[in-house]
Amino acid sequence: MRLNSITHRRLSVAIALFSWGSVGVALFTQHVLGMQPCPWCIAQRVLYLLCGALAILAVLPPVRSSAGRIIATLFSATGIVAAGGALVTALYQHFVAAASGSCAVTAADRFLMETGLADWLPEVFEPRASCAEADQALIGLPYSIWSAILAVILLVLGGLALRALWRSRVR
Repeated sequence: MRLNSITHRRLSVAIALFSWGSVGVALFTQHVLGMQPCPWCIAQRVLYLLCGALAILAVLPPVRSSAGRIIATLFSATGIVAAGGALVTALYQHFVAAASGSCAVTAADRFLMETGLADWLPEVFEPRASCAEADQALIGLPYSIWSAILAVILLVLGGLALRALWRSRVR
């Protein structure tokens, strides 16, 4: 399959599967392998769930119409921003938060407290470790680096999805 033949719809579905699959892997490593999440891990989960939801929303409008194409573009672009946020969050977790021995309340802690996600669904959204404890190696790389790699993949797929969306109009 050539790169030009990949459609916006297929790329968006791939983004959703990667995003939601990553949260599934995180839940597996938490509940089966005992790798407990920190507040920044939970923030990344929220961003990956958002990326997946936005990717699915981007395939719903009929892209043959101008309005549908604009709506799909807005959802896709917002998903790219969310993936960028996940990248920044993963890098911050790895280079700053994991290196800090402090128990200071961070932006991620404040976000979780204000949204009430940890109270609503604690098995998914409750932080149970410090960032230093949570940044364990998984298959030889720190968990936060795996998250950063995924975020870069989502950014590339998101860019390709937008390109495919607007190239399909020209044909």
